Amino acid sequence: MKKTSFLQRLTGAIPPDDFEDELEEEVEERPRRGERAHEREEEYMPESEWPGHAEVDEPEQEGELPVDMYQTPDSIVIRALVAGVTPDDLDIAITRDMVTIRGRREETREAPDQDYFHRELFWGSFTRTLLLPEEVVIDEAEAKEKHGLLEIVLPKVDKDRSTRLKVKTTAAKDK
Repeated sequence: MKKTSFLQRLTGAIPPDDFEDELEEEVEERPRRGERAHEREEEYMPESEWPGHAEVDEPEQEGELPVDMYQTPDSIVIRALVAGVTPDDLDIAITRDMVTIRGRREETREAPDQDYFHRELFWGSFTRTLLLPEEVVIDEAEAKEKHGLLEIVLPKVDKDRSTRLKVKTTAAKDK
């Protein structure tokens, strides 16, 4: 029997009897509670032994750092969780209208892959580039990290600030 898509089941494009048979098949394929997939009747086969699987050095994927960015009356504040990253492993580049945060989170393997039940944490290099809603004063920017929270404070350019310039003359003196 051909598997139907979720949309077909949702819209009723298949008869209800076929749908119930398909659900029973899916339930039989799932592992029982507390059982790892490789402990079922089938024999566990590591991914490296799958037919047609070749060991290829895949390029490391770079993660995207999630951030919060907000403004106060005089600055723009960026916050990011960087737990497990030392300040020396962070690189922050700032221009008047853009910020790029780069870093790397090193993994310490404590168990073989097949012993994991969940693998959701991101390990490796990450980057995030943010366009700023206003221009900032680069030389007055500050970055600090406390308990895994990186906070970057970028003072806004004060567009209302003005100064008076005195005009100097370079005209030749009368003879």
